[in-house]
Amino acid sequence: MTEQELRDPARAPGRAGVLRAAEKIAALLPPTPLLPLEVDGHTLWCKAEMLQPVGAFKIRGAWHRLSDLDEGERARGVVGVSSGNHAQGVAWAARRLGVAATIVMPRDAPRAKLAATQVLGAQVVLYDRAREDRDAIAAGLVAESGATLVHAYGDPWIIEGQGTAGVEAAAQLEARIGRGPDRIVACCGGGGLTAGLALACPEADIFIAEPEGWDDVLRSLAAGEVLGVADRTYPTDCDALQTPRTLPINFAVLKARVSGGAAVSRAEVRAAMRLAFERLHLVVEPGGAAALAAVLAGKVAATDATVVTLSGGNVDREAFLRLIGD
Repeated sequence: MTEQELRDPARAPGRAGVLRAAEKIAALLPPTPLLPLEVDGHTLWCKAEMLQPVGAFKIRGAWHRLSDLDEGERARGVVGVSSGNHAQGVAWAARRLGVAATIVMPRDAPRAKLAATQVLGAQVVLYDRAREDRDAIAAGLVAESGATLVHAYGDPWIIEGQGTAGVEAAAQLEARIGRGPDRIVACCGGGGLTAGLALACPEADIFIAEPEGWDDVLRSLAAGEVLGVADRTYPTDCDALQTPRTLPINFAVLKARVSGGAAVSRAEVRAAMRLAFERLHLVVEPGGAAALAAVLAGKVAATDATVVTLSGGNVDREAFLRLIGD
């Protein structure tokens, strides 16, 4: 694709865009570690995205999107929707680029995520996750200000940017064992990370992990069409994965590439958080531990070339202590 085509907001995301994003990310951030973890006779390879400057992989897509804004777009600012990790990624990129950012966030988002987003200089607009539509609120803000919408997952730049984690992981695994991943297990909310990884690693089988009650992507794949979450009040600790539905731009990639996946329970997520803390010495938030939880629970089988995303670590201290202590 030409440079002009890669900057077209109406395009479908593609591997050329992922590789372009990877060059931009490599010039900005060091690779996050790919850590070995022995589980049931296999070595899992855990991509430690909680060690990003904003504590999650979301900085990748945010930087790819905002760094491509033209002068006029930067002057008008950006609007994002997020439960907290994408919010911090957008706020971090916006501050570095001198762009005003407004983020629509749920009232029940973890305090740590709300505070960090505000510290980075973004304006936060709160909404009720169960009763209000965050995309409608964001659309109203965009119409009022002329800002650019930076969606948390339904955007070609965001998908391509998240896929850079796969480019890194493939190179790291090649250096360690002489081959790239044959299986990737990803934490899945709206599907931005999963779609990006699928584009980045076309030879790997892709599996997803969602929280019980919020497994709309798995249900959508089974139905062959996009389905929303049945009950937005369903209790979960995985706030980062509480997306109401995937979008067609994500689903087009997912339905062609996802080989399977699993919905994980709250107990399984907590067990994965505990193991990551005890064995890898990492603080992983509930949503960031879903993929590891699926493997540990035996719901997704592992090989010796399986990459598992540990996608974020933004969790309130009190909540983390309570969750790993249960």
